[in-house]
Amino acid sequence: SAMVNSHRKPMFTIHTGFYCLVAILLQICICSQFSVPSSHHFTEDPGAFPVASNGEPFPWQELRLPNVVIPLHYDLFVHPNLTSLDFVASEKIEVLVSNATQFIILHSKDLEITNATLQSEEDSRYMKSGKELKVLSYPAHQQIALLVPEKLMPHLKYYVAIDFQARLSDGFKGFYKSTYRTLGGETRILAVTDFEPTQARMAFPCFDEPLFKANFSIKIRRESGHTALSNMPKVSIYASPDKWNQTHYALQASLKLLDFYEKYFDINYPLPKLDLIAIPDFASGAMENWGLITYRETSLLFDPKTSSASDKLWVTRVIAHEMAHQWFGNLVTMEWWNDIWLNEGFANYMELIAVNATYPELQFDDHFLNVCFEVITKDSLNSSRPISKPAETPTQIQEMFDEVSYNKGACILNMLKDFLGEEKFQKGIIQYLKKFSYRNAKNDDLWNSLSNSCLESDFTSGGVCHSDPKMTNNMLTFLGENAEVKEMMTTWTLQKGIPLLVVKQDGHSLRLQQERFLQGVFQEDPEWRALQERYLWHIPLTYCTSSSNVIHRHILKSKTDILDLPEKTSWVKFNVDSNGYYIVHYEGHGWDQLITQLNQNHTLLRPKDRIGLIHDVFQLVGAGRLTLDKALDMTHYLQHETSSPALLKGLSYLELFYHMMDRRNISDISENLKRYLLQYFKPVIDRQSWSDEGSVWDRMLRSALLKLACDLNHPPCVQKAAELFSQWMESSGKLNIPTDVLKIVYSVGAQTTTGWNYLLELYELSMSSAEKNKILYALSTSKHQEKLQKLIELGMEGKVIKTQDLAALLHAIARRPKGQQLAWDFVRENWTHLLKKFDLGSFAIRIIISGTTSHFSSKDKLQEVKLFFESLEAQGSHLDIFQIVLETITKNIKWLEKNLPTLRMWLLVNT
Repeated sequence: SAMVNSHRKPMFTIHTGFYCLVAILLQICICSQFSVPSSHHFTEDPGAFPVASNGEPFPWQELRLPNVVIPLHYDLFVHPNLTSLDFVASEKIEVLVSNATQFIILHSKDLEITNATLQSEEDSRYMKSGKELKVLSYPAHQQIALLVPEKLMPHLKYYVAIDFQARLSDGFKGFYKSTYRTLGGETRILAVTDFEPTQARMAFPCFDEPLFKANFSIKIRRESGHTALSNMPKVSIYASPDKWNQTHYALQASLKLLDFYEKYFDINYPLPKLDLIAIPDFASGAMENWGLITYRETSLLFDPKTSSASDKLWVTRVIAHEMAHQWFGNLVTMEWWNDIWLNEGFANYMELIAVNATYPELQFDDHFLNVCFEVITKDSLNSSRPISKPAETPTQIQEMFDEVSYNKGACILNMLKDFLGEEKFQKGIIQYLKKFSYRNAKNDDLWNSLSNSCLESDFTSGGVCHSDPKMTNNMLTFLGENAEVKEMMTTWTLQKGIPLLVVKQDGHSLRLQQERFLQGVFQEDPEWRALQERYLWHIPLTYCTSSSNVIHRHILKSKTDILDLPEKTSWVKFNVDSNGYYIVHYEGHGWDQLITQLNQNHTLLRPKDRIGLIHDVFQLVGAGRLTLDKALDMTHYLQHETSSPALLKGLSYLELFYHMMDRRNISDISENLKRYLLQYFKPVIDRQSWSDEGSVWDRMLRSALLKLACDLNHPPCVQKAAELFSQWMESSGKLNIPTDVLKIVYSVGAQTTTGWNYLLELYELSMSSAEKNKILYALSTSKHQEKLQKLIELGMEGKVIKTQDLAALLHAIARRPKGQQLAWDFVRENWTHLLKKFDLGSFAIRIIISGTTSHFSSKDKLQEVKLFFESLEAQGSHLDIFQIVLETITKNIKWLEKNLPTLRMWLLVNT
C-alpha cells in the first residue's frame, strides 16, 4: 500500500516467483481531453437532463464534473484475481462540499457498482454506519450519480464508500491483463494499469480530472504466491502468509512515521522503496537494513484479538526506531563503534519525538521516563561505562549495544533538547544530517552542529546567522550566542555514571552541591570518597517552587553553587518534568515539605514531577541517603493519585519489595506486604474492569493492577480469571478474552495441569506471536519444577519453543521462587551448549546471565555466581556483565541489611 499524490504517476506491480505476475501501475486521475465551459447550468427543467441507464433522469448534463464536491483523500482497496481475470474492490473517498448539493457526480467506466454509502464526518467519528445511496449511471459521459437522502451542506466533510467489481480489461488501458511465457513454456499473467489521460475511471470510480488532485492510500490484496511492486516510495510489509492480517497496523504506522520523518529532518527518504519484513527466527528486536528492515514478529505484527495496549506501543516504538535509522545510521553513520550511541541513542530518542507526533493517543511521553529510569539502575553502579567508549574486539563491539548506548543516549538528548529548545535542537539535527549525508560522523560533529544550528537559509547576505528572537529567553542567555554545547555534553558522554544534586534550602537561598550518585556504596563506606574523585558534570538544572509555576533554569558547572530565591517558598522541586538526567536529594526538611504537599494536594506538582519524586526517593534509599520509612511514607498519597503512570511507579517499588521477600522466603514481611497492598490499593483494584476500554494508560494500569492482584492471590481476581479461562477452554480457544487481561487469565489457568497442558498445545498452534509471548509467560509461572524443566528443554530443542525465546523464558522462570534455582543450575550446567546457540557478547547471553542471577540477595548466592564467572574467565570468556551482576547482588545484600528491620517495623505500624 502507499500514500500517493495524484499529480504524480504512481505505479504498482504484483508478482510472484512461482505462478503468475500481476502488475498494477496506477497512474491516477490524469486530465480529461474534453473541453467544456467552466460555468455549470443547473436547471429545474427535467427534460434538459440526460436519461440514466435505468430510465430515470440523470441529474447532470455536462461532460466536466461539477466543482461542488472536492475529493481530499481516497482509501482504495483492490483485489485482483488472476485465475478468473476480474477484480473486486472498495474505496472510501473523503470529500469536502463547497456548495449545498443533492448529488455527487463521479467518473466510472465499465465498473459494476455493488454498494454505495455516505457518512458525515460526525458519523465517521462515532463509528455510525453510512446511509445507503442510490446510484444512477450515465455511460455516455462515463459518469455515475450518487443521490443523497439529505442535502450535503457547504464547508463540511463527508466520506463516500463504494464497493465495485469489473473484469480485467482486454486492451491496454485502465486495469488490464497482460501475459508472458517462461522458459519452461508456462504462461504467466500480469494485471497492469495505465491511466493517462482518462482511464483511472476504469479502475475505480473517481473525480478523474486534473483539478481534483487528492491523496491516495492504496491497498492491494493478492494471493500468497504473488508480490506487489511499485516505483513509488511505497512501504511494503512482508510476513508469512498466515500472518498477513496482522500487518495492517504496522503498515499504517510505517507510512505515518515515514511521512513525519521526511518533514522533521527536511530530507526525503532517499531510496525508492522501503520494505519491512517479519522474520520468524530473529535474535534482536529489529535490524534497520536500508530499504529492507527486518523485524522479529513481535516487533512488527499486531493482532487485534491478542495484542494488548503495551504490545501496540512496543510495535509503534520499534517501527519508529528503525525508521529513524534510515537517517541516523544509514544516511549518516558513526565513524567507529565507540560512538554507536549516535545511531542507537538517536533512534531511541526519535521514538519519543515521532510517536508523540504521529500517535499522541499512545501517550509515549509519560512512558519515556521509564527509558531513563531503566538505565539509571545500571548507571548508578561503579561497573557502568561512558556512553562513548573504546571497543575493538567483536565481543566488545557487541557489548556496546546496551542500555547505555540506547537509553542513556536518548535521555541526554532529551535533556539537551529541553535545554536548547525544540526549534534550535531540530535545526541542529537537520544541519548535522545534511552536512554528513552519505558520510561518517563522530560525537564532536553532532555537538558542533547543535552549537551553531544555523542552516544555510538562515544566513543573511552578510554571512551572519541571526538567532530566532524567541530563543532569547532560553538557555542561550546563560551560554552566550554560540552555546557551549560541546563542553557541556562531553561531561555526559565521556564520563560514566549519573550526578546527584544535593539541595539545601537556607532562608532565601538554595545551596547546591553535585556528587556522583552510587547505589550500594554508602557515604560511610571507605571506598566512597575514591569513587567520587574527578567527577564533574555541567548540569542544565530546572526547578520550580510552591509560590509560582515559572520554570527557573541554571547551569551548574562547579561542585557547589548558591542560588537566590526571589520569594519565600514552602518547597522547591528540581528537575522539572524529569527532563534532566540526574537524581535530586533535598537535605534538611526538603523531603518532608514535598511529602506534606503530596498529602495535602498532590496536583500542585506536575504529574511527571510526582513520578520523578517517587523514583528519586527510592533510589536515595538504595544509596543510603534516606531511610526506607521516609520513602514508604511518600506512597501514602498514592491512594489519591489520579495519574496512572505515577500510581504505577509507586506500585512498582512496593511490588519489587514483595517479590524480593517472596524469593528469599522472608514470609512474615511478604505476607504483611501482601496485606498492605491489597488493603491499601483495594479501591483502585476493585474499580478495574476486565475489558480493553479506556486510554492507553488506563489499559496499562488495568493490566498491572489485575496482574498484581492475581499474583497476590486476591480471591475476586483469581476467581474471575479462572472463570474466564474455563469458558475460553470450553470454547476451544474461540472465546475472545480482552487483550489487556489475556496474560493474567492464562497465568491463572496455567496453575492446573489440565490448563498448563492445554496452553502448551495452543502455543504450538497459535499464529500470533503476541499471544505466544503471553502463553509462554503463563507457562513459566507454574509452581511445578518438572513443567518448568520441560519448558527449558523445549527452548533448547528449538522446535516448539524457538531458540530466540530461550533467554526471555529463562529470565521469566528465574524470577519465580519455584524456578530461580532451576534456571541458575541450568545455565551453569549447560553453558557450553548455550554458547553454541548464541555468541558470547550477544544480547541473548547477557539476558541469560543477568536474568538468572541479578535478583539474588544472599552472600551464598554471591559466592556461587562469583565462582561461576571466575571459571568462565579461566576459559577465556570475559564480559562486562559479570562485574555488573556481582555489584548488583552486592547492592541487594546491602539493601536488605540496611532496610529489612525498617520495612518490618513500618508494615507492623501500617497494616
